[in-house]
Amino acid sequence: MLSNRESARRSRMKKQKQMDDLTSEITRLEMSNNQLQQGIEVKERGYAEIESRNNVMRAQVMELTDRLQSLNSVLQIFEEVSGLAVDIPEIPDPLLRPWQVSYPTQLIPASSDMFLG
Repeated sequence: MLSNRESARRSRMKKQKQMDDLTSEITRLEMSNNQLQQGIEVKERGYAEIESRNNVMRAQVMELTDRLQSLNSVLQIFEEVSGLAVDIPEIPDPLLRPWQVSYPTQLIPASSDMFLG
């Protein structure tokens, strides 16, 4: 009878230790999960901010492209009226190939004299 009691006590202690270990594991996993969720939320906010900036830039590109087309139209009219040949550059569409650089990679020096005379 004493042996049975001791065996039952050891069994209860073993089950209690397993329960404590599992409770610790649950706590650790919950903390890890919370950290991951916070990281995801930070990334989602960052993504939303970048997406918003990209939308603004896309709108600016569209507006600048429209302006450039208008200026090219003025150049074409000037060319027709004056009879002088004007080099009218083709307008690239950066929205179709955003990974390609649409400007020269070589720096072009500029001075205020270029625009005054």
